[in-house]
Amino acid sequence: MKKEQESGLRNYATSNQLWVTHLPAQYLTRGSEAQVYLDIDSKHVVKINDAIYYATWLEYLNSLLLHNLIFKDTAYTFLGFIDLDNVLHAVVRQPFIIADGQAALEDIRAFLEYNGFENTRRHDYFNKTYGLILEDMHDENVILKFEKLFFIDTVFYTVAEE
Repeated sequence: MKKEQESGLRNYATSNQLWVTHLPAQYLTRGSEAQVYLDIDSKHVVKINDAIYYATWLEYLNSLLLHNLIFKDTAYTFLGFIDLDNVLHAVVRQPFIIADGQAALEDIRAFLEYNGFENTRRHDYFNKTYGLILEDMHDENVILKFEKLFFIDTVFYTVAEE
């Protein structure tokens, strides 16, 4: 299904001029799912993601939407797609947050539990009310600045009620 979606997305990107032709020159880092570049304005990062954590492209796009609804301070702007070595990647832009301290795992847990997420294991959470799984919430994906948590790299999944 993901390959079929990819074919449709490639056609859609061509029809709607959503191909990104170049990335910012300043490469910052690579996580397990995204490569990160400092945008030319130095106030944002540009991330490219091949949706490897997701079974479908729809899951990835839904994860972006959920992130934007829940974590508005670090909302993604969808820029389009780029093909790198025949692999489709989504290209998104996000505010660049410079940490002034280390996010504590207990603070991340307390914040998420206050907002209805139950810790299921290690750094993974579940919100039963909304059927949301939120994974990989550790101190590299959550940044502390001015004593506030900024969630910069989230992985959401939705689950149907049983």
